[in-house]
Amino acid sequence: MLEPGEEILALEKGHYALDLRASRLTIQAWDRHRNFVRRIVDIHSRQRGKLELVVERFARKLGRVTLVDLARPAAEGWERKGARLVFREQLREMLSRLDPDWTIAELSSEADLEHSLSPVYPRALLKKGSAGRAVIAAGPDTAEPSGILSFGLVWLDYLRKREPRLTIDGISLFLPKGQEGETALRLRFLDPRAARYDLFTYGENGLVEPADPMDHGNLKTRLDVFCSPEPRAEHWVERLCEGSEAETVVNPDGSVSARLRGIEFARSAGPEVLFGLKKRALLHEGTLAEARRLCTALAEARREGSRNRGHPLYRSQPERWLESRVRAQIGELDATLLASPVYGQVPAVAGTERSVIDLLAADRRGRLTVVELKASADLHLPLQALDYWIRVQWHVERGEFSGRGYFPGLALVREAPRLLLVSPALEFHPTTETILRYFSARIPVERIGVAGGWRRDLRVMFRSIGAATPD
Repeated sequence: MLEPGEEILALEKGHYALDLRASRLTIQAWDRHRNFVRRIVDIHSRQRGKLELVVERFARKLGRVTLVDLARPAAEGWERKGARLVFREQLREMLSRLDPDWTIAELSSEADLEHSLSPVYPRALLKKGSAGRAVIAAGPDTAEPSGILSFGLVWLDYLRKREPRLTIDGISLFLPKGQEGETALRLRFLDPRAARYDLFTYGENGLVEPADPMDHGNLKTRLDVFCSPEPRAEHWVERLCEGSEAETVVNPDGSVSARLRGIEFARSAGPEVLFGLKKRALLHEGTLAEARRLCTALAEARREGSRNRGHPLYRSQPERWLESRVRAQIGELDATLLASPVYGQVPAVAGTERSVIDLLAADRRGRLTVVELKASADLHLPLQALDYWIRVQWHVERGEFSGRGYFPGLALVREAPRLLLVSPALEFHPTTETILRYFSARIPVERIGVAGGWRRDLRVMFRSIGAATPD
């Protein structure tokens, strides 16, 4: 049994009862912690394994209660939905206490796929006269609390279009205390002229406190010294890749990676080289032929014109495949970019789930360029790219790249790095432009859409500055 605002209550034998007295039908259920009593007024809807009731609560207030058969496959996810409904009602209470002058005109935790709104983050619209305010919150058990800002900006933009008679000045974001850091950091790099952004935290007791982004979100970033690879390991990787279509990539930690269209099949560990996809073996004269056969098999399976595009090796790691194309043809993105060196995962972004590939390149003037790659539509691409840009900018301001061995022989300038978002032209998420409209003007961001045949050859189909719509 599920009632919004309450945790799911199991209807176990001996712990529930239906009672009919004088035309009044009452349902009662209890466990060690709760005793639930409601009068059933009507049946709102019924489906196989699910019954939604209209019930009378105390003071004759009507509400809804849902009975769900959790043994049925269709009921999968109802416990998760129940937890979201519980938090939705907690959010209602928090909003009511925070500022009683605002009316909660709308509060929802339902999915809205048409407008890219997630059920994970309950959202609200507050009204006060002709003024409006967007609200979004992350529950205490939200797996990715930092995703709140992407969906929050989409919600804000949607409300502004849907409610033209309201002046919706901005959005309030609610996060569990201690999980606000990444969002606070991102807020510093949004345009204050585009919207007002208020950040709040809440504790287990429901106490809400304002959070100043300038006092939160300490930057977690690390720029390790670039290490030169072991000559012996470099020699073995070169022998392995000789005459093949494989590429070698020197990583900042000094390891050397052998990759075939993005899939790594060998990597050095000190002076030695290990090869294999799942289990790895030591590369030496006796295993060199076996390692080369693996490289040949990968090349055949991972070929753009492959007849078996359902092969796991063909479908695996599309972002890595796109990365290999960009590394080989980075001048196609921008003719001013130097072909080498191009670094990956520099600096490290700690504590953040990233589904994108980041590269760092430089142009002939010594200005750095952050390249973020995504082979499929991803609503979070702009803000994940912002995370990486913020860290690169921090190290640029302190002149740390040259001092730690990056871009040797090139005089780097301390200008804000450029940010390129690269994806197949038809794979940019529809909300990308919306989110970019809220970026600060100090972030020189550009979208680059490449042709669908990028596995064969990298061709630019459009370039778009900031949030501008491509031609």
